[in-house]
Amino acid sequence: MRTDQILPRLERVFARLDREPERPAHLQTPRMSRHRVVLLGATLGFYLAIVVAVLTTSWLVRLDWQVMFFRPYEQWPQLHAFLDYLVVLGQRGPTAVMVAAWLGWRSWRQHTLRPLITLGVALLLLNITVGAVKLGLGRLGPHYATQIGSAELFAGGDIFPSGHTANAVVTWGILAYLASTVVTRRVLSVVSAVVSLSVGATTVYLGTHWVSDVLLGWSAGLLVLLALPWCEPLIAQVEAYVFEARARLRSLVEAGQVPEALTGLLVPLLSAGGKWRLQRAAEPAAGSAGPTEPQEPVTPAAAPSLPAAHHPAARPAIHLTARQHLIRSERTPATPVGSRRPAHAERAPSRGAAARPATGG
Repeated sequence: MRTDQILPRLERVFARLDREPERPAHLQTPRMSRHRVVLLGATLGFYLAIVVAVLTTSWLVRLDWQVMFFRPYEQWPQLHAFLDYLVVLGQRGPTAVMVAAWLGWRSWRQHTLRPLITLGVALLLLNITVGAVKLGLGRLGPHYATQIGSAELFAGGDIFPSGHTANAVVTWGILAYLASTVVTRRVLSVVSAVVSLSVGATTVYLGTHWVSDVLLGWSAGLLVLLALPWCEPLIAQVEAYVFEARARLRSLVEAGQVPEALTGLLVPLLSAGGKWRLQRAAEPAAGSAGPTEPQEPVTPAAAPSLPAAHHPAARPAIHLTARQHLIRSERTPATPVGSRRPAHAERAPSRGAAARPATGG
C-alpha cells in the first residue's frame, strides 16, 4: 500500500479518536472488588502450592512422569493433526495479532485507546512474570529429561510454567475483560476458559509440557487477568500521555520547529479530520513578499465560456483518481533489438520493420 493511501486512512482514525470516548452507560471500568481479591488470593495460593510441589519432587512430579510414559500422542494418533493446529491458539505471535486487530477496531469504534493499552499492559505483565519464573527455575521439558523421577529443575530449560497456556488465558481472557455488556462478558469468559484449557491439555498430549507446567501456566495467566484492575489508573495515564504528546507535537509543527521533510508525514496524523491541514495550507508561505490574497477556485460554472477543445475538463493531463497514470508520450519507448542503422531513404518503413532485427550485410 502506498504512502498517499496510508496517510488518509490514519488521518480518519486519529480524527475519530479526537472525539469524546463513547462507552455504554451500564459498563463501568473493572475495579478490584472483594470477590476479585478472594479469587486472586486463592489463585496465588494454588500457584505457590504447585511451585513447592515441584521443588520438593512430590506426587505431582511422579504424575508428570506417568503421563509422559503414557504418551497420549501414541494412544490417540488420529487427533495429532487437529491438535497441531489447535495449539497455535496459545502462541503469542498469532494470538496477539488477532486480538490486537479486534481491539484496534474497538478502540476506533469507542474513540478511546484503552483496549489496546490494556492488551499491551497485560502482555507486558505476562512476559515479566512468566519469563522470570521460567529462567529462574530452568526446568527441562519431557523430550529433554535426563533422569527418571527427577523434577529436572535448574538445568537450563525454560518450560515451567507453560507459556502457551498462560498466553492463551491472557490473550483470550482480555476479550472478556473488555466486553461491552454483561452477557457478552459471561459468554467470552466461558469461551476463553475452554480455549485455554484445550491449549494446555494439547501441550500435554503433544509431550511438550509436563502436567505441572500447564497447571502453573493456567494460574499465571489468571493472576494477570485478576490483577488488571490495579493497572487501570496506569492505563488511563498512558492514554492521557499519548494524546498530550500528540498535542505537543502538533504545537511544534504549527510553530515551524519541525523539519519540512517530516511535516508532510506528521500533518495527516496530527490533523482532526483534515481541518488543521487545510488551515495550514491556507497560510502564506514563509519569505513571501506580503500577505497573499486568497484565490477562489475556478469552477466550470464560474469560468468564462471556452470552446470545448480548450475547456479544462477536456484536458487529458488531469486525473481524478488517486493513482497516477503515464500518458503515451511519457512511457519508455521499446528499443528494437539488432542493428540501429536508419531505414532506406527511398522506402517508407513498414509497421513491422522497426520490430524485426536487421540481419545480414
